[in-house]
Amino acid sequence: MKKMTCKQLGGACDLVLEANTFDEMAELSKQHGTEMYQKNEPAHMKAMSEMMELIKSPDAMNKWFTEKREEFDKL
Repeated sequence: MKKMTCKQLGGACDLVLEANTFDEMAELSKQHGTEMYQKNEPAHMKAMSEMMELIKSPDAMNKWFTEKREEFDKL
């Protein structure tokens, strides 16, 4: 079981997420982000806005995703 924080995954808090695979970790991060979006939590809303800018560039998004996967794999 590997652990990463919301911040490590591009979020805004120190919540620790635990998963066996990067795909599981990404899903947990997505669920947490959805919950914070529904609560309109300001710090997470800012992080999501930054992520939306990143998504506009497929190359930048792929690079970001690859870096996060590599970080997970090194744990």
